[in-house]
Amino acid sequence: MPELTVPARIVVVGDALIDVLRDSAESREFPGGAALNVAVGLAVLGVPTALIAMVGDDADGAVLRAFLDQYGVELIATVGPLGSSRAVSDRTEGEPRYFFNDAAKARRIEFGTNERAALGTAELVVVSCFPFDDTAQTEAFAACVTDPERRLVIDPNPRAGMLHDGPRFVRNFEALAARSLLVKVGDEDADLLYDSTLDELRERLVDAGAHTVLATAGRLGASVAFANTGLISVPIAQLDGPVIDTMGAGDATLAASVRTIVKDGVPQDSAAWQALLADAMLAAAATCRHEGALLRRP
Repeated sequence: MPELTVPARIVVVGDALIDVLRDSAESREFPGGAALNVAVGLAVLGVPTALIAMVGDDADGAVLRAFLDQYGVELIATVGPLGSSRAVSDRTEGEPRYFFNDAAKARRIEFGTNERAALGTAELVVVSCFPFDDTAQTEAFAACVTDPERRLVIDPNPRAGMLHDGPRFVRNFEALAARSLLVKVGDEDADLLYDSTLDELRERLVDAGAHTVLATAGRLGASVAFANTGLISVPIAQLDGPVIDTMGAGDATLAASVRTIVKDGVPQDSAAWQALLADAMLAAAATCRHEGALLRRP
């Protein structure tokens, strides 16, 4: 992946937290959160990026701020009244179990002057793991991106441990999805939010007005669907070395896809979309060959 040479400005909105990976041998901590992963991933790919998120005025917050600064991501922070969010991935009994602290469960972003200014001038606004079940927050965000031009990229990325009202989350998410340029969903989203298949969810969002839907299906690869123009699918990428950690695969896919759109524009034909997906799958495969969710170049 060559460095991006065209200047751009992307604003990512969502979560920033400390990921704690716990297994039978030890516990390790990484800066994380889906929105933070996407913002840093874009920066790794050469895209100037800002992150709007809640970060506590505490030791964890200092770690998150230092990490973002290391990669040149500007942070526009709402100070978390309960401190910084933490997510524990407990892998001591095989399948990961996830736990969130009180700060994560009560996450909130204030859309003040700085946030509105950043969103108003952004070329693209990327939303990931946003509390769509909080209508007041959703409406405050939506009021910042009311222009008719489609420049929203949305990944609902719900977390069961932070989800308070599933039906409300769906209503608010779909209202913004209908105004979006690109919606990314995964098989876990389909299961948690809709109790449906990924194919059914992809079709539902296209029918509801989403411009383009990118669907990721783990080992089955990824696909893109558009209204009235069919479906494009690619398999996962094959790289040397074992898969170490799949935690950041979806975020790497989204960051790489946005980077292609910023660099080359929105794909206009099937070949261009297939190239975008193949490139995104390479980024996801490379990321999965390292622990943690930091995007890696293939």
